[in-house]
Amino acid sequence: MNELKGLILSGGKGTRLRPITHTSAKQLVPVANKPVLFYGIEAMVAAGITEIGIIIAPETGDEIRECAGDGSKFGAKITYIPQAEPLGLAHAVLTAEDFIGDAPFVMYLGDNLLREGIVTLTEAFKTNAPDALILLTKVPDPEHYGVAELSDGKVVALAEKPAEPKTDLALVGVYMFTSTIFDAARAIEPSARGELEITDAIQYLVDRGKNVEPHLVDGWWKDTGRLEDMLQANRLVLEDLETRVEGMLDAGSSIEGRVVIEPGAELVRTVVRGPAVIGAGAKLTDAYIGPYTAIDERVVVERAEIEYSIVLADSRISDLGARMEASLIGKHSKIDRTNGMPRTFRLLVGDNCDISLV
Repeated sequence: MNELKGLILSGGKGTRLRPITHTSAKQLVPVANKPVLFYGIEAMVAAGITEIGIIIAPETGDEIRECAGDGSKFGAKITYIPQAEPLGLAHAVLTAEDFIGDAPFVMYLGDNLLREGIVTLTEAFKTNAPDALILLTKVPDPEHYGVAELSDGKVVALAEKPAEPKTDLALVGVYMFTSTIFDAARAIEPSARGELEITDAIQYLVDRGKNVEPHLVDGWWKDTGRLEDMLQANRLVLEDLETRVEGMLDAGSSIEGRVVIEPGAELVRTVVRGPAVIGAGAKLTDAYIGPYTAIDERVVVERAEIEYSIVLADSRISDLGARMEASLIGKHSKIDRTNGMPRTFRLLVGDNCDISLV
Protein backbone atom coordinates (compact mmCIF):
# COMPACT_ATOMS: atom_id res chain seq x y z
CA MET A 1 0.00 0.00 0.00
CA ASN A 2 1.24 3.50 -0.86
CA GLU A 3 1.94 6.11 1.79
CA LEU A 4 -1.19 7.35 3.50
CA LYS A 5 -2.38 10.90 3.13
CA GLY A 6 -4.61 12.66 5.64
CA LEU A 7 -7.84 14.58 5.11
CA ILE A 8 -9.35 16.63 7.92
CA LEU A 9 -12.83 18.07 7.48
CA SER A 10 -13.05 21.52 9.02
CA GLY A 11 -15.79 23.19 7.01
CA GLY A 12 -18.93 22.80 9.13
CA LYS A 13 -20.79 25.81 10.52
CA GLY A 14 -20.99 24.58 14.12
CA THR A 15 -24.59 25.65 14.69
CA ARG A 16 -24.88 23.58 17.87
CA LEU A 17 -22.08 25.55 19.54
CA ARG A 18 -23.45 28.99 18.84
CA PRO A 19 -22.91 31.76 19.87
CA ILE A 20 -19.23 30.73 20.23
CA THR A 21 -19.13 29.67 16.57
CA HIS A 22 -20.68 32.90 15.29
CA THR A 23 -17.16 34.34 15.50
CA SER A 24 -14.90 31.28 15.47
CA ALA A 25 -14.66 27.92 13.73
CA LYS A 26 -15.96 25.10 15.92
CA GLN A 27 -12.77 23.14 15.24
CA LEU A 28 -10.77 25.91 16.90
CA VAL A 29 -12.70 25.93 20.17
CA PRO A 30 -10.12 24.69 22.69
CA VAL A 31 -10.26 21.53 24.76
CA ALA A 32 -7.75 21.72 27.64
CA ASN A 33 -6.52 24.97 26.05
CA LYS A 34 -5.71 23.34 22.69
CA PRO A 35 -7.92 23.73 19.58
CA VAL A 36 -9.85 20.54 18.84
CA LEU A 37 -8.46 20.58 15.29
CA PHE A 38 -4.89 20.21 16.59
CA TYR A 39 -5.68 16.86 18.22
CA GLY A 40 -6.60 15.43 14.82
CA ILE A 41 -3.47 16.82 13.16
CA GLU A 42 -1.28 15.45 15.95
CA ALA A 43 -2.98 12.04 15.75
CA MET A 44 -2.16 11.83 12.05
CA VAL A 45 1.47 12.88 12.52
CA ALA A 46 1.84 10.30 15.32
CA ALA A 47 0.66 7.68 12.81
CA GLY A 48 3.29 8.78 10.30
CA ILE A 49 0.91 10.81 8.12
CA THR A 50 2.55 14.12 7.29
CA GLU A 51 0.84 15.17 4.04
CA ILE A 52 -2.48 16.51 5.26
CA GLY A 53 -5.30 18.29 3.46
CA ILE A 54 -7.79 20.37 5.45
CA ILE A 55 -11.23 21.09 4.00
CA ILE A 56 -12.20 24.68 4.87
CA ALA A 57 -15.32 26.80 4.48
CA PRO A 58 -15.39 30.38 3.14
CA GLU A 59 -16.55 31.76 6.51
CA THR A 60 -13.84 30.25 8.70
CA GLY A 61 -11.09 29.22 6.31
CA ASP A 62 -8.84 32.22 6.91
CA GLU A 63 -8.98 31.72 10.68
CA ILE A 64 -8.07 28.04 10.34
CA ARG A 65 -5.20 28.85 7.97
CA GLU A 66 -3.83 31.40 10.41
CA CYS A 67 -4.13 29.07 13.39
CA ALA A 68 -2.72 25.84 11.89
CA GLY A 69 -0.32 27.48 9.44
CA ASP A 70 1.61 25.42 6.90
CA GLY A 71 1.79 22.46 9.27
CA SER A 72 5.50 22.79 10.06
CA LYS A 73 4.86 23.27 13.79
CA PHE A 74 3.26 19.80 13.79
CA GLY A 75 5.90 18.19 11.60
CA ALA A 76 3.49 18.08 8.66
CA LYS A 77 2.71 19.78 5.37
CA ILE A 78 -0.83 21.16 5.25
CA THR A 79 -2.75 21.88 2.05
CA TYR A 80 -5.99 23.85 2.39
CA ILE A 81 -8.91 22.76 0.22
CA PRO A 82 -11.86 25.18 -0.04
CA GLN A 83 -15.38 23.72 -0.06
CA ALA A 84 -17.90 26.33 -1.19
CA GLU A 85 -20.85 24.69 0.56
CA PRO A 86 -21.17 21.95 3.22
CA LEU A 87 -22.92 19.41 1.00
CA GLY A 88 -22.03 16.27 2.93
CA LEU A 89 -18.98 14.22 3.87
CA ALA A 90 -18.94 12.36 0.55
CA HIS A 91 -18.99 15.71 -1.25
CA ALA A 92 -16.00 16.78 0.87
CA VAL A 93 -14.20 13.62 -0.28
CA LEU A 94 -14.80 14.55 -3.92
CA THR A 95 -13.62 18.09 -3.24
CA ALA A 96 -10.29 16.63 -2.10
CA GLU A 97 -9.83 14.21 -5.01
CA ASP A 98 -7.08 16.24 -6.71
CA PHE A 99 -5.16 16.41 -3.43
CA ILE A 100 -5.58 12.70 -2.62
CA GLY A 101 -4.95 11.33 -6.11
CA ASP A 102 -4.49 7.54 -6.04
CA ALA A 103 -3.20 7.43 -2.46
CA PRO A 104 -5.03 5.66 0.35
CA PHE A 105 -6.06 8.14 3.00
CA VAL A 106 -7.45 8.73 6.47
CA MET A 107 -10.43 11.06 6.76
CA TYR A 108 -10.81 12.67 10.18
CA LEU A 109 -13.66 14.95 11.22
CA GLY A 110 -12.02 18.06 12.64
CA ASP A 111 -14.29 18.34 15.69
CA ASN A 112 -13.66 14.77 16.88
CA LEU A 113 -11.36 13.47 19.60
CA LEU A 114 -10.09 9.90 19.81
CA ARG A 115 -8.14 9.14 22.96
CA GLU A 116 -6.06 6.25 21.64
CA GLY A 117 -5.21 8.00 18.38
CA ILE A 118 -5.02 6.14 15.05
CA VAL A 119 -1.61 4.45 15.05
CA THR A 120 -2.90 0.88 15.47
CA LEU A 121 -5.78 1.56 13.08
CA THR A 122 -3.53 2.79 10.28
CA GLU A 123 -1.29 -0.22 10.82
CA ALA A 124 -4.31 -2.53 10.46
CA PHE A 125 -5.37 -0.65 7.32
CA LYS A 126 -1.92 -1.08 5.77
CA THR A 127 -1.65 -4.73 6.77
CA ASN A 128 -5.15 -5.93 5.81
CA ALA A 129 -5.52 -3.61 2.78
CA PRO A 130 -9.33 -3.36 2.76
CA ASP A 131 -11.12 -0.97 0.41
CA ALA A 132 -12.34 0.94 3.44
CA LEU A 133 -11.99 0.75 7.20
CA ILE A 134 -14.60 2.28 9.50
CA LEU A 135 -14.43 2.92 13.23
CA LEU A 136 -17.41 2.00 15.37
CA THR A 137 -18.40 2.49 18.98
CA LYS A 138 -21.48 1.59 21.01
CA VAL A 139 -23.64 4.59 21.91
CA PRO A 140 -26.89 4.96 23.89
CA ASP A 141 -28.48 7.20 21.22
CA PRO A 142 -27.56 5.74 17.81
CA GLU A 143 -30.36 7.65 16.09
CA HIS A 144 -28.09 10.72 16.18
CA TYR A 145 -25.26 9.05 14.25
CA GLY A 146 -24.43 7.00 11.21
CA VAL A 147 -25.14 3.40 12.25
CA ALA A 148 -23.59 0.14 11.01
CA GLU A 149 -24.95 -3.40 10.91
CA LEU A 150 -22.50 -6.28 11.06
CA SER A 151 -22.82 -9.94 10.12
CA ASP A 152 -20.06 -12.41 10.94
CA GLY A 153 -17.77 -9.47 11.62
CA LYS A 154 -18.40 -7.85 8.25
CA VAL A 155 -20.21 -4.60 7.45
CA VAL A 156 -23.48 -5.37 5.67
CA ALA A 157 -25.49 -2.16 5.99
CA LEU A 158 -25.18 1.48 7.03
CA ALA A 159 -27.77 4.17 7.70
CA GLU A 160 -27.40 7.88 8.44
CA LYS A 161 -29.27 8.93 11.61
CA PRO A 162 -32.00 6.30 11.27
CA ALA A 163 -35.27 6.90 13.12
CA GLU A 164 -35.24 3.25 14.25
CA PRO A 165 -31.62 2.08 14.48
CA LYS A 166 -31.06 -1.64 14.05
CA THR A 167 -27.87 -1.58 16.16
CA ASP A 168 -26.14 0.66 18.68
CA LEU A 169 -22.92 0.78 16.64
CA ALA A 170 -22.23 4.38 15.66
CA LEU A 171 -19.65 5.47 13.12
CA VAL A 172 -16.83 7.37 14.75
CA GLY A 173 -15.65 10.39 12.76
CA VAL A 174 -12.51 8.66 11.44
CA TYR A 175 -12.50 6.70 8.17
CA MET A 176 -9.83 5.07 6.03
CA PHE A 177 -10.30 4.73 2.28
CA THR A 178 -8.64 3.72 -0.94
CA SER A 179 -9.41 5.66 -4.11
CA THR A 180 -12.45 3.43 -4.73
CA ILE A 181 -14.40 5.85 -2.51
CA PHE A 182 -14.32 8.52 -5.25
CA ASP A 183 -16.34 6.43 -7.71
CA ALA A 184 -18.73 5.55 -4.89
CA ALA A 185 -19.21 9.21 -3.95
CA ARG A 186 -19.90 10.10 -7.59
CA ALA A 187 -22.44 7.29 -7.94
CA ILE A 188 -24.76 8.17 -5.03
CA GLU A 189 -27.62 10.67 -4.95
CA PRO A 190 -28.11 13.41 -2.34
CA SER A 191 -30.05 12.35 0.74
CA ALA A 192 -33.34 13.85 1.92
CA ARG A 193 -31.35 16.63 3.59
CA GLY A 194 -29.60 17.45 0.33
CA GLU A 195 -26.20 16.01 1.21
CA LEU A 196 -23.97 13.32 -0.24
CA GLU A 197 -23.77 11.02 2.77
CA ILE A 198 -20.57 9.11 3.46
CA THR A 199 -22.70 6.25 4.77
CA ASP A 200 -24.34 5.94 1.32
CA ALA A 201 -20.93 5.95 -0.36
CA ILE A 202 -19.66 3.20 1.96
CA GLN A 203 -22.89 1.25 1.40
CA TYR A 204 -22.21 1.50 -2.33
CA LEU A 205 -18.87 -0.23 -1.73
CA VAL A 206 -20.50 -2.92 0.41
CA ASP A 207 -23.19 -3.60 -2.21
CA ARG A 208 -20.52 -4.16 -4.84
CA GLY A 209 -18.62 -6.68 -2.78
CA LYS A 210 -15.82 -4.40 -1.69
CA ASN A 211 -14.09 -5.16 1.60
CA VAL A 212 -15.25 -2.69 4.26
CA GLU A 213 -13.54 -3.60 7.51
CA PRO A 214 -15.05 -2.58 10.90
CA HIS A 215 -13.00 -1.76 13.99
CA LEU A 216 -14.44 -1.14 17.44
CA VAL A 217 -12.84 1.82 19.18
CA ASP A 218 -10.72 1.23 22.28
CA GLY A 219 -10.91 4.05 24.83
CA TRP A 220 -13.14 7.06 24.53
CA TRP A 221 -14.27 9.00 21.50
CA LYS A 222 -15.97 12.39 21.50
CA ASP A 223 -17.77 14.45 18.88
CA THR A 224 -17.41 17.96 20.32
CA GLY A 225 -20.34 19.51 18.48
CA ARG A 226 -22.38 20.49 21.55
CA LEU A 227 -21.66 22.26 24.83
CA GLU A 228 -22.06 19.13 26.93
CA ASP A 229 -19.75 17.25 24.55
CA MET A 230 -17.10 19.98 24.78
CA LEU A 231 -17.20 19.87 28.58
CA GLN A 232 -16.98 16.08 28.63
CA ALA A 233 -14.09 16.10 26.15
CA ASN A 234 -12.34 18.68 28.29
CA ARG A 235 -12.83 16.46 31.34
CA LEU A 236 -11.52 13.37 29.54
CA VAL A 237 -8.41 15.11 28.21
CA LEU A 238 -7.67 16.66 31.60
CA GLU A 239 -7.84 13.19 33.19
CA ASP A 240 -4.52 12.43 31.49
CA LEU A 241 -2.88 15.65 32.65
CA GLU A 242 0.59 15.60 34.25
CA THR A 243 1.38 18.34 36.75
CA ARG A 244 3.55 21.15 35.46
CA VAL A 245 3.92 24.50 37.21
CA GLU A 246 5.74 27.24 35.31
CA GLY A 247 3.73 30.24 36.48
CA MET A 248 3.88 32.11 39.79
CA LEU A 249 2.02 31.21 43.00
CA ASP A 250 2.14 33.47 46.04
CA ALA A 251 2.32 32.12 49.59
CA GLY A 252 -1.46 32.24 49.93
CA SER A 253 -2.09 30.05 46.87
CA SER A 254 -2.11 26.28 46.51
CA ILE A 255 -2.69 23.57 43.95
CA GLU A 256 -4.14 20.13 44.56
CA GLY A 257 -4.09 17.16 42.21
CA ARG A 258 -2.97 17.27 38.57
CA VAL A 259 -2.59 20.92 37.57
CA VAL A 260 -0.77 22.74 34.77
CA ILE A 261 0.15 26.39 35.34
CA GLU A 262 1.56 27.84 32.12
CA PRO A 263 4.38 30.42 32.01
CA GLY A 264 3.38 33.95 32.93
CA ALA A 265 0.28 32.91 34.86
CA GLU A 266 -0.07 34.46 38.33
CA LEU A 267 -2.03 33.07 41.28
CA VAL A 268 -2.70 35.27 44.30
CA ARG A 269 -4.61 33.82 47.27
CA THR A 270 -6.03 31.24 44.88
CA VAL A 271 -6.75 27.52 45.11
CA VAL A 272 -6.65 25.34 41.99
CA ARG A 273 -7.95 21.82 42.43
CA GLY A 274 -7.11 19.57 39.49
CA PRO A 275 -7.29 18.23 37.02
CA ALA A 276 -7.18 21.76 35.66
CA VAL A 277 -5.09 23.91 33.35
CA ILE A 278 -4.31 27.61 33.71
CA GLY A 279 -3.13 29.30 30.52
CA ALA A 280 -0.15 31.56 29.95
CA GLY A 281 -0.56 35.08 31.27
CA ALA A 282 -3.74 34.33 33.23
CA LYS A 283 -4.18 36.25 36.50
CA LEU A 284 -6.20 34.66 39.29
CA THR A 285 -6.83 36.56 42.52
CA ASP A 286 -8.90 35.41 45.51
CA ALA A 287 -10.27 32.65 43.29
CA TYR A 288 -11.13 28.97 43.39
CA ILE A 289 -10.68 26.88 40.22
CA GLY A 290 -12.22 23.45 40.59
CA PRO A 291 -11.71 20.13 38.81
CA TYR A 292 -12.10 19.76 35.04
CA THR A 293 -11.63 23.45 34.31
CA ALA A 294 -9.55 25.00 31.54
CA ILE A 295 -8.64 28.68 31.92
CA ASP A 296 -7.18 29.99 28.66
CA GLU A 297 -4.50 32.59 28.00
CA ARG A 298 -4.70 36.03 29.62
CA VAL A 299 -7.95 35.29 31.44
CA VAL A 300 -8.52 37.33 34.60
CA VAL A 301 -10.48 35.79 37.48
CA GLU A 302 -11.05 37.81 40.64
CA ARG A 303 -13.14 36.88 43.68
CA ALA A 304 -14.89 34.08 41.81
CA GLU A 305 -15.25 30.30 41.84
CA ILE A 306 -15.26 28.23 38.64
CA GLU A 307 -15.62 24.47 38.20
CA TYR A 308 -16.10 22.03 35.28
CA SER A 309 -15.91 24.85 32.75
CA ILE A 310 -13.96 26.21 29.79
CA VAL A 311 -13.03 29.91 29.76
CA LEU A 312 -11.57 31.17 26.50
CA ALA A 313 -8.77 33.70 26.06
CA ASP A 314 -8.84 37.31 27.24
CA SER A 315 -12.03 36.98 29.29
CA ARG A 316 -12.60 38.56 32.69
CA ILE A 317 -14.72 37.05 35.47
CA SER A 318 -15.11 38.75 38.82
CA ASP A 319 -17.24 39.09 41.93
CA LEU A 320 -19.66 36.26 41.24
CA GLY A 321 -22.17 35.57 43.98
CA ALA A 322 -22.12 31.82 43.37
CA ARG A 323 -19.88 29.17 41.86
CA MET A 324 -19.93 29.06 38.05
CA GLU A 325 -20.00 25.52 36.66
CA ALA A 326 -20.67 23.57 33.44
CA SER A 327 -20.05 26.72 31.41
CA LEU A 328 -18.28 27.65 28.18
CA ILE A 329 -17.25 31.31 28.14
CA GLY A 330 -16.19 32.80 24.81
CA LYS A 331 -13.17 34.97 24.07
CA HIS A 332 -13.06 38.58 25.31
CA SER A 333 -16.12 38.04 27.53
CA LYS A 334 -16.73 39.98 30.73
CA ILE A 335 -18.81 38.63 33.61
CA ASP A 336 -19.09 40.54 36.86
CA ARG A 337 -21.49 41.67 39.55
CA THR A 338 -22.17 45.20 40.77
CA ASN A 339 -22.71 46.07 44.43
CA GLY A 340 -25.03 49.03 43.94
CA MET A 341 -28.75 49.24 44.64
CA PRO A 342 -31.12 48.17 43.30
CA ARG A 343 -29.50 44.81 42.53
CA THR A 344 -29.89 44.31 38.79
CA PHE A 345 -28.53 42.24 35.90
CA ARG A 346 -27.11 43.96 32.83
CA LEU A 347 -26.61 41.61 29.89
CA LEU A 348 -25.44 41.87 26.29
CA VAL A 349 -26.41 38.47 24.91
CA GLY A 350 -25.93 37.11 21.40
CA ASP A 351 -28.07 34.62 19.50
CA ASN A 352 -28.49 31.06 20.81
CA CYS A 353 -27.09 31.74 24.27
CA ASP A 354 -28.03 29.62 27.29
CA ILE A 355 -27.88 31.53 30.61
CA SER A 356 -28.92 30.38 34.08
CA LEU A 357 -28.99 32.95 36.89
CA VAL A 358 -29.01 32.27 40.63
